[in-house]
Amino acid sequence: MKTFRLLLVLLTLLTGASAARAQVVTTQPATFRETDQVTLTFDATQGNGELANFTGPVYIWTGVVTNLSSSNTEWRHVKSPNFGQADAAALMTRDATNPNLYRITLTPRTFYPVPANEQILRLGMIFKNADGSKIGRGPAGDIFIDVSQNIFDVRFTSPVPTGSPQLVPLNTPFSVTGTSAIPATLTLTLNGVQVAQQTNATSLTANVTVTRVGANTLRLTASNGTTSAFTELQLQTRPAVTVAALPAGARKDGVTYLAGGTSAILSLTAPNKDFVYAIGDFNNWQLGDNTLMNRTPETDAANGRWWVQINGLTPGQEYAYQFLVDGQLRVADPYTEKVLDPNNDRFISATTYPNLKPYPVGKTTGIVSVLQSNAPVYTFQTTNFQRPKRTDMVVYELLVRDFLARHDYQTLTDTLAYIQRLGVNVIELMPVNEFEGNESWGYNSSFYFAPDKYYGPKNELKRFIDEAHKRGIAVILDMVLNQSFGQSPMVQMYFEGGNPATNNPWFNRTATHPFNVGYDFNHESPYTRYFSKRVMEFWLKEYNADGYRFDLSKGFTQKVTTNTGAWSQYDQTRVDIWQDYTTFMLSVDANVIPVLEHLGNDDEERVLSAMGLMLWGKMTDAYNEGTMGYNESGKSNLSRTYHVTRGFTQPNLVGYMESHDEDRLMYKNLTFGNVAGSYSVKNLNTALARQELAAAFFFTVPGPKMIWQFGELGYDKSIFQCPDGTVPTPYGNDQCKLSNKPALWNYYQDPNRRRLYDVYRALIALKANEPVFETGAFTQNVAGRVKTIHLSDATQNVTVVGNFDVTPQPVNPEFQTTGTWYNYLTGESFTVTNTTAPLTLQPGQYFVYTSRRVNTPVFVLGTKRGQDAAVLQLTLAPNPANDQVLLSYQLAKPAPVTITVTNMLGATVRTLPVMSRQAVGAHSVPVSTTGLANGVYLLRLTTGEQQQTLRLVVQH
Repeated sequence: MKTFRLLLVLLTLLTGASAARAQVVTTQPATFRETDQVTLTFDATQGNGELANFTGPVYIWTGVVTNLSSSNTEWRHVKSPNFGQADAAALMTRDATNPNLYRITLTPRTFYPVPANEQILRLGMIFKNADGSKIGRGPAGDIFIDVSQNIFDVRFTSPVPTGSPQLVPLNTPFSVTGTSAIPATLTLTLNGVQVAQQTNATSLTANVTVTRVGANTLRLTASNGTTSAFTELQLQTRPAVTVAALPAGARKDGVTYLAGGTSAILSLTAPNKDFVYAIGDFNNWQLGDNTLMNRTPETDAANGRWWVQINGLTPGQEYAYQFLVDGQLRVADPYTEKVLDPNNDRFISATTYPNLKPYPVGKTTGIVSVLQSNAPVYTFQTTNFQRPKRTDMVVYELLVRDFLARHDYQTLTDTLAYIQRLGVNVIELMPVNEFEGNESWGYNSSFYFAPDKYYGPKNELKRFIDEAHKRGIAVILDMVLNQSFGQSPMVQMYFEGGNPATNNPWFNRTATHPFNVGYDFNHESPYTRYFSKRVMEFWLKEYNADGYRFDLSKGFTQKVTTNTGAWSQYDQTRVDIWQDYTTFMLSVDANVIPVLEHLGNDDEERVLSAMGLMLWGKMTDAYNEGTMGYNESGKSNLSRTYHVTRGFTQPNLVGYMESHDEDRLMYKNLTFGNVAGSYSVKNLNTALARQELAAAFFFTVPGPKMIWQFGELGYDKSIFQCPDGTVPTPYGNDQCKLSNKPALWNYYQDPNRRRLYDVYRALIALKANEPVFETGAFTQNVAGRVKTIHLSDATQNVTVVGNFDVTPQPVNPEFQTTGTWYNYLTGESFTVTNTTAPLTLQPGQYFVYTSRRVNTPVFVLGTKRGQDAAVLQLTLAPNPANDQVLLSYQLAKPAPVTITVTNMLGATVRTLPVMSRQAVGAHSVPVSTTGLANGVYLLRLTTGEQQQTLRLVVQH
């Protein structure tokens, strides 16, 4: 008789592997050997659901676990070695009737590059789009499929093997089921004593009672008379759970470090569970009576909280740990401030995260949490920071991954001078708490108290916030509490049939609204309310964060809707939820900055605004229609940028032209811009000039405003652009929407883009420094091709005029008074004798006029004023000019001189040769105007870092 003894590593498989097999990936046939052909079917709606309803091609990223793997989760011989590129051999076939089902047929022994001397034990896999920016995983991470090692494929199906001994109560019967792939005589033994037997069967079920304290062995043997095989399940008896109150001073959840740093109390909320062990480095990942957690004595067991005190810690040392729930599931601490990831940490460089603790390979599986008593403390230096008034707020939204090539907090801190110079006073970081994978927008959150290590250590994030405060800049965090994803312990502990179980304390089994991704939080549950409040409190206190931008805040409802229109309607229960959260945040920090991405109906947003909440005000479409030069049927109506237009009584509308979720205005200008004769919005400098025009009608609207990163430089890479630089067709195909985009800091060196930056800078300074934008009267006429804005108070009048058309247009400026007015962006003065005398504006031309001279931080079309100016007494004669004009100037210090002429759209039309270092004193230079069309130009003289500009009129 030939006997096959199976490896123990095969016999004690992960719960997650079997769950993934049954729900995320299924196989046909159900069992197969490495030489058998098998079809894998991936259901994109299951697991983490990130590829659900995805329309692009999907690829399998796969490897194998072999007898040479260091653990039963270590991949070897990956099929497609370049993760960021498509591999035709790994392309899945989409089902003809169900677009969320994908299939691939393969034979493991020939599909994978496995040497003949290695034995394939399991297939490991995830699924991805072409560039790997969207990844489909199982509920607990990677998906594993077992490969049969013999014709029986004998296994236990209940209890499901977990990789650790099964914990069973002493002297208490429990049910056991085992299976074979083919009919056989199945024999079940406990410690060598037969418990049950079934002949000519493919399954066997029996009740088993363990009477021996400690370790026990359950064996299932399959035999057909000539061949046999068996699998074993290790059993471990456990003591009764102790009921004991949580010690005074201990946190209700997470870690409480005790004085001296040698002990800590671990606490976990897990209602309706039978028992929980704490396992980790502190007990070599072994089960012991001293780490069986106590249950608190709530009268209602559904409130179940578990705790245990861990002793013998070395102060300052990091310890990895998990909770083993009901002997089946290993999960990290939901409140941990650091996690270790067996799949993704290896891609984090030592430069980004120095001395990262290695994952405990071979000792456990899944995400693990980290505790550290007496950890290094960051001491904040800025303790008197005053947040900006809401009326003055200019928010800069950024994604660390795409803002910086190094994607770390240390480098981000080094960019603060650039952001401060722009005039920004609030930075909004897209989610930085632990999300699934490394490269992500961050909205697939899983751990809410741990900064994602892909951006660096937590103290570097604290230092960034501290340095921002030092520079007068607040920092708000994008927080994702509408949904969580499959690596979340709160998802995993109560999960059934591909979704959160009906008894999950925090999550709905299915989402209540049509825009949900991941797993939907139930904000009417007291468990979710408690958890969310702890999150809100934590970052305000621990990191000195100034507030939050709450993602998908409209999803905080239990009212079930199936379409966006119904979802956006007024919902009193949702309002009540936000009232509760707002009250709580104000109790933690009376000056907190709370911003909602609500995008709902005005009636509900008005109520939320009255509570003190700020609302995102998307105006992308209207501004982009205007910058592209399309104004028909009010497409470029900008009126809803102003909070009063929406019925708000307080300036709580955060208006924006661009956000992380919208395509870039400049990309659409250059790709789809309007053309009239020789005037083309698709021309780069013309497109940049129209961004200036939009900015003039954006920052001059009272109330807080938001900029998306690099918008101030005319960032022109589409949100849909793939890593290879292409934009898939048709336009709007989102297969690469979440993929990396280049950080183009070189744009700052381009004079035409730098001019846009300077216009932003000047307009932001005007908004922040002039009280008229806070307390003055405001009127707007911004629906047509020509737009005007007027602001007035006792000390200042502001008039803004602009032509959003692609042909010249007249405009009635309706100056508030006669007298002297000033062009804010050039410093030039002029006299108004008739307030309604029409002006003719060229396409894209705009002016920002003030009735009182206002010094700008940078003389946008000139230079800084001051006693250190290098150029004095700059004059042009004659002006208007026919064929030539004489430029006269004096130099206060030696300097090289450059002279250029640009049209009103910023395009350079004439450049004189650079004059080498000129001496102090008077100089004259003739400038030819031959060949220039009649019109207004700007003549710019540059010396080193300083510039001065005069208006030149050409009239042949």
